[in-house]
Amino acid sequence: MTTYNITPLGKPRQTRADKWKKRPEVLRYRAFCDEVRLNNITLPASGYHVIFVLPMPPSWSRKKRADYDGKPHQQRPDKDNLEKALLDAIFGEDSHIWDGRVSKVWGQTGQIIIREACPCVCC
Repeated sequence: MTTYNITPLGKPRQTRADKWKKRPEVLRYRAFCDEVRLNNITLPASGYHVIFVLPMPPSWSRKKRADYDGKPHQQRPDKDNLEKALLDAIFGEDSHIWDGRVSKVWGQTGQIIIREACPCVCC
């Protein structure tokens, strides 16, 4: 299990103009990709389980933060957009990925946790 202290970010829908336009969401996505590459994040060849830990808003009370810590994150961004952003940052072309699992949970700080996939069929 490897933990990276990078706040996960979903891949935005990009337009042709994003090659020269400087939209804030695209700039955040490009900075995320650069950070993933700088940390040399890799995925196990045998399959992976990525856990995206999304930070709780600072406006939440201490009680609410304690209640939600580690619980499933069931809001935007979608788990497939988070996975798409990570895979595109690592590979560019990710057609050779054959097995992967993704979860997203609430946490105090943003993290990306990468585990090797369980070899059994039960998980």
